[in-house]
Amino acid sequence: MMRILKSGAAALALTVLVSGAAQAADKLTVLLDWYVNADHGPLIVAKEGGYFEAQGLDVELVTPADPSAPPRLVAAGQGDVAVSYQPTLYEQAQQGLPVARFGTLISTPLNTVIALESGPVKTLEDLKGKKVGFSISGFEDAILSTMLGTVGLSEKDVELINVNFALTPALLSGQVDAVVGGYRNIELNQLEAEGSPGFAIYPEEHGVPAYDELIYIAHKDKLDDDRLPRFLAAVEAATVFLTNHPDEGLELFLKNHADIDDELTAKSWFDTLPRFAKRPAALDGGRYARFGAFMEKTGLIEKAPAVEDIAVELR
Repeated sequence: MMRILKSGAAALALTVLVSGAAQAADKLTVLLDWYVNADHGPLIVAKEGGYFEAQGLDVELVTPADPSAPPRLVAAGQGDVAVSYQPTLYEQAQQGLPVARFGTLISTPLNTVIALESGPVKTLEDLKGKKVGFSISGFEDAILSTMLGTVGLSEKDVELINVNFALTPALLSGQVDAVVGGYRNIELNQLEAEGSPGFAIYPEEHGVPAYDELIYIAHKDKLDDDRLPRFLAAVEAATVFLTNHPDEGLELFLKNHADIDDELTAKSWFDTLPRFAKRPAALDGGRYARFGAFMEKTGLIEKAPAVEDIAVELR
């Protein structure tokens, strides 16, 4: 076990009680987007620290067998909440999926272009004539193309190679000179752990509008469910706690996840802390409209939906 600083704060979080007479908690199923990792910090801390309980909720966090399935399952009524991505929300709307964003988990992009510090790529301009690895065509292509456009290049100036989610190995082996789609809080730490530090070039600094990496979605017909604002209140309280007490927050996060109790998780945890939404219920309509316009301009969707059709701020 790694050593973690302890204080009375963690004990306090664990003793949060439901006020008033004890009542049966309302069950709520939350479908994650991936296996448990640092990105899910507020959710895990809300559960382990008693914040969901304090809101009268019995929350089940479910890891998906298929990461693409949670939005469809929520749309089919087979889950109450799904953790999803703002970019895919516009695609879901185009497909007619009856889901909407009602909260934010991570309020900044995590996606980056990553290269090795020891490699030939130092700037975006250096990508000309180089091999760039990717995992998922579409959004990652649009990000790279937009970024290249800010320095007078295009996708035709690079050789794109599908590395099938093996971004870090592809860089380390020299298969590619850079990758697009690597997360600034994950792949950069993986490279450092391998003794080959990398650096990131950030999309939001090179023509791509800022967006929420991870969001909470629910069925459009169930946005008046009173469990949803209680869910967000619990997540917000947990986020405040882990922001003020990051070491104790990490301890709670790892309490029932010993399988990821390692140095990589710890580094990812502290890199992700500033990116958790401090006001998860808040909606920036202008930001969503700008990103929708980007999705339409890059051909990822035919027409950007009205913000009110895909995102709400619960009152």
